[in-house]
Amino acid sequence: MDITKNNLDAVNARLVIKVEPSDYQEKVDSAVKNYRKRATIPGFRQGMAPVGLIKNKLGKAFLAEEVEKIVSGAIFDYLKDNKLNIFGEPMPSEDNPSNDFEEGKSFEFHFDLGLSPEVDFMPSKADKLDYYIIKVAQDLVDKQTEAFRGRFGEYVKAETAEETDVLKGQLVELDENGNEKEGGVNIENALISPNYMSDKDEQAKVKGLKLGDSFVFNPFKAFGGSEMELATLLHKTKDEAKEFKSDCKFTITEITRYAKAELNQDFFDKCFGKDKVKSEEEFYEMIRKSLADQFVDQSDIRFLWDIRKYVLDKMSDVAMPEAFIKRWLKARNENSKEEELDREMPKLLEDLKWQVFTDKVAEKENLKVEKADVENEAKKVAKRQFEQYGLLGVDDALLSSYSQEMLKSEDTVRQLTETALRDKVLARIKEMVSLSDKEVSLEEFNEFFRNMEAAGK
Repeated sequence: MDITKNNLDAVNARLVIKVEPSDYQEKVDSAVKNYRKRATIPGFRQGMAPVGLIKNKLGKAFLAEEVEKIVSGAIFDYLKDNKLNIFGEPMPSEDNPSNDFEEGKSFEFHFDLGLSPEVDFMPSKADKLDYYIIKVAQDLVDKQTEAFRGRFGEYVKAETAEETDVLKGQLVELDENGNEKEGGVNIENALISPNYMSDKDEQAKVKGLKLGDSFVFNPFKAFGGSEMELATLLHKTKDEAKEFKSDCKFTITEITRYAKAELNQDFFDKCFGKDKVKSEEEFYEMIRKSLADQFVDQSDIRFLWDIRKYVLDKMSDVAMPEAFIKRWLKARNENSKEEELDREMPKLLEDLKWQVFTDKVAEKENLKVEKADVENEAKKVAKRQFEQYGLLGVDDALLSSYSQEMLKSEDTVRQLTETALRDKVLARIKEMVSLSDKEVSLEEFNEFFRNMEAAGK
């Protein structure tokens, strides 16, 4: 067997594979014999049919199958032995020679390759980029503090009502003269949440009232005709509630208020774990550190965008096997439309160029992902998930337990491995180039991404 590579241009090549009878004959004969042993053919006992009969009926199929295996193996070995980086998979050439599968003949096959381009550009200190650091402003610390106070607060009884309280009391329906309506609605332990009232005038009637005080209001007006709110308040069906237009008198018997947590040791322990924070100063510092850690991820995302654009500008003249890639994509998805591929191709080519570049950096810098890297990446994901629910300072043992559960999924391990390698490449690039730190507010930072989204980038 002979296999040669003909370069069509810098990023396209063709493999020419010639298969001789000596390459396949023994394999075909073996396949026929194995089939003969288990074949049941009318007129012959199992395993006793003549070889010639089997070859006459199925010889071409056996030959084609064995030759295909030989060709596939030869291509795989050639790409591996010659360390060829290609896009997609080898594709049969459109002008592939026609082969009539007859024993004793030689066969020739042509396969097209889309070659990964050579990357001449590598980052150095001559490459200057900005690195955006989000300032942990006091308003962000205050906002996070209030979020924690709200999360770990509790319900308490109050003497004077506010719009945000929950009021319990007697609800009585009134007639047109303002008197208790005979046979009307009369609920002993009705509950009202003024904060849910859409009418501000009705809502304002509650403020400052004390236990035992009464106020007259119109439920339909107060809740903007909301069938759900009215049905809940009046203990009626939605159909009944939407017809209820009467005024009502509400006499307050209980006021319940949600009080935010006080800044004390119990609160600190709930936020960050027992005795990890012992003063307000330490609490605020822990908040700042936690926010800063979260913002590092955001800064790296911005840097990834910037360095990607910078590299792609450097690689703007790098040729890509566009026609081959398009042909390969169409072969993978026969339903794909030409206009869709044309529209998606620029973005796809950019993604592939970036992949070629990062692979080159990983290879040149000998960056590899170890088991510990994947485990650490899983813990980072688990930590972020806890933080989304306001749980900071989660114990390392708990993070490890969650991360080990994640690592039971092969798909998750694959994704985490890719992320770990990406992070290593990004970290190495940050060391290779010259970075200028730029401190910005969170609003300024987010404005950049809003503009990118508006521009469809």
